[in-house]
Amino acid sequence: MEPPTPPAVLFHGTAVKNLASIREQGLLPGKRQHVHLSRDHDTAVSVGQRHGRPVVLTVDAGRMSAAGILFFQADNGVWLTDTVPREYLGEEPTNSDGEQ
Repeated sequence: MEPPTPPAVLFHGTAVKNLASIREQGLLPGKRQHVHLSRDHDTAVSVGQRHGRPVVLTVDAGRMSAAGILFFQADNGVWLTDTVPREYLGEEPTNSDGEQ
């Protein structure tokens, strides 16, 4: 089975306290097998709020896929990949409530 092609941009919600590490290392799976990404900004905000003051990162999934990095999609719609190198990350501006 061929892995699916992801949308051009995916989102990752995290807490502000994690940004320094992410900016240095990119997104790593931590205690999970894969990095979890969402298709929409609102879901990413909800995920980020679980861990503190939220921040939403954009993932240039189209460019990653073109570079040969594989993505998979879970049954619940979450996009998965092994890691997201920092050069594929951007930040969405959010206020203290996590809203754009």
